[in-house]
Amino acid sequence: MIGSIILIQKEENFLTAQITQQKAFRGGFYFLGLLVLALGITMNTKAGLGVSPIISISYCVSVIWSRNFGNMTLVLYSVLLLVEMVFHYLFYRREQRQGVEPSRKLSMVLLLDAFQFPLSLVFTRFLNVFSACIPDLATDCAGAFWGTLTGRVLFLLAAIVLTGIGAALSLSMRLIPNPGDGIVQAIADFSGKPMGFTKNCLDISCVALAALIGWVVSDHVVGIGLGTILSMFGVGRVVAVFQHFCFRKTAVLAGLPLS
Repeated sequence: MIGSIILIQKEENFLTAQITQQKAFRGGFYFLGLLVLALGITMNTKAGLGVSPIISISYCVSVIWSRNFGNMTLVLYSVLLLVEMVFHYLFYRREQRQGVEPSRKLSMVLLLDAFQFPLSLVFTRFLNVFSACIPDLATDCAGAFWGTLTGRVLFLLAAIVLTGIGAALSLSMRLIPNPGDGIVQAIADFSGKPMGFTKNCLDISCVALAALIGWVVSDHVVGIGLGTILSMFGVGRVVAVFQHFCFRKTAVLAGLPLS
């Protein structure tokens, strides 16, 4: 009898330790994903070949009006978050009118959305730190290999790989998405369109608006180039490859379902 109690206690202690370890892995992978994502986005801007589509507006505004890039990205994310909350509200009300019982209360959905703001605040601070540490290749590295077109393209490719890995790692932990990903999911749910199609439409809209701002204010396009095009297609491919080779391993360590 005593032996059985001891055995049960050991099993409970083991399960508790395992759950704690899984939570630590999940939080660690999530934080690492955000860090790598911020690094990749910053490297993309520093290559001087065009920034990633989702932050093309904030980059354009920061360059034209000499504002802090991280702060302008925070403003952009705040706007995206508000739009996301509107779509969640509209989706919830539509389900109610159709007699469908929502899986979660609207207050809970909006509360989870609101948590994206402090996440955006932390994420954009990462952008500022990396932006201060990484030089602009076209100007600061002029005359060196990394200032040449070949060096900048290689730097850009590395940025795209890091952006894809960071996005895949943070999203696969199924915690709080950044507003750039959250709004895609919200619009896709509301419209019934695939996420890939919705993502492409959002990217095109961001690039078009950034181009319009650049032309109207400074008579030329700011921040849009080869890097923008490659990011639109390359990041998604990197995410797919990373998920194929690493999703199962990271999910098991984090205690997440594999489906």
